Amino acid sequence: MVEAVRTAEANSQVEPRGFVVAMLGARMHYAAPRVLHAAGRLMHLFTDLCLVKGAPRALNVFPRKLLPGAGRRMVERVPSGVPPEMITAFTGFGLRYALRIAQAGSPGELTRAFLWGGQKFCRLVLRSWPPGAQALFAYNSAALELLQHARQNGLHGILEQSIVPKRLERRLLAEEATVHPGWEETVDSDGAGEEYAAREEAEWQEADLILCGSEFVKDGIRACGGPVDRVAVVPYGVDTPSTMRERREPRGPLRVLTVGAVGLRKGSPYVLGAARVLRGRVIFRMVGKLSVAPSAERSLREHVEVMGPVPRGEVAGHYAWADLFLLPSICEGSATVCYEALASGLPVITTPNAGSAVRDGVDGFVVPIRDPEAIAERLDRLAAAPDLLAFMSRNALERAREFTVQRYGERLLVALGTGTRRDP
Repeated sequence: MVEAVRTAEANSQVEPRGFVVAMLGARMHYAAPRVLHAAGRLMHLFTDLCLVKGAPRALNVFPRKLLPGAGRRMVERVPSGVPPEMITAFTGFGLRYALRIAQAGSPGELTRAFLWGGQKFCRLVLRSWPPGAQALFAYNSAALELLQHARQNGLHGILEQSIVPKRLERRLLAEEATVHPGWEETVDSDGAGEEYAAREEAEWQEADLILCGSEFVKDGIRACGGPVDRVAVVPYGVDTPSTMRERREPRGPLRVLTVGAVGLRKGSPYVLGAARVLRGRVIFRMVGKLSVAPSAERSLREHVEVMGPVPRGEVAGHYAWADLFLLPSICEGSATVCYEALASGLPVITTPNAGSAVRDGVDGFVVPIRDPEAIAERLDRLAAAPDLLAFMSRNALERAREFTVQRYGERLLVALGTGTRRDP
């Protein structure tokens, strides 16, 4: 990655430099700060929980197989290549934030937890703001106060809008709840969603440059009246195996994998719909946290292998099991799992709303949202045509080479070079 990043850096403008990255969680395995550090442009990374800082370092002494699921997920929070002295992790806050999220009993409570976390995180970063910083890179809902600080002080403010805007997401999920009553509660009743949407939209107004992973997100910003003249689409990238191999020829029924939270946003009812149509001819497996009502879970388990959540390091085994990947999402930013599936040599069936890099008919299929019959038809076609499946598998591997972290870094640095600082 380093050589390609240096080449992109040489071809881009010299500013902005001295980036402060404020990142809740480990988005794309800390790809943005890793890219900026490799290019010599990272000043400091602020985050919540990180294995290389504070109390979480103690997990290093335990064999991974002895750790509970949360512990195994924690040990994967490593910003590879970023020196620990350039990282500040607010561990106490991170633990409280994770607890609030885990204890949220409704969409409104969960959104309130996100709002609290974003505001508190910004305050903590501002208290520790390093002198000499020239630019800020932050993420939607956890950036407003930081972007205001950057603009007031003449710094570049870069915002990553990591998912379609909340206002559009709420509308799409409300429609889903109407179509699939009883699956899950989706819309808050206390105004938290409206407050969250207003916070996102205020962040757009403060940012010099808004990055998003797909045209779907950019179109969402446009639909909400956002400043699309300051939006750049930068598709993501993932760490890929050193050797990417073609898939084996399927033996027995086609094996179809879905990875991600099980719920309305990921299109889980449409996985179930396709599974009902193809019962006995295709095996379906879902990996991810369940966010549905017990009755919906029971329906899923009648037709689908429901595995529940697993640490990211264990997802590779499920990709190896599968012949094909399915993600019929209603609302995404640019789903990382689609990039991972392509890199695993899996053809992908997905929707335009997943913001994926899949090319229809080349390395998978792009089907309309809310169309289980279209999904079933494509799966039936692939089950009956192993040569087509193999052709798409080869194309998936080739496509994945365009969406590594290295290539993401090149795209990111070019986009950052196009940003212009706005007047305070």
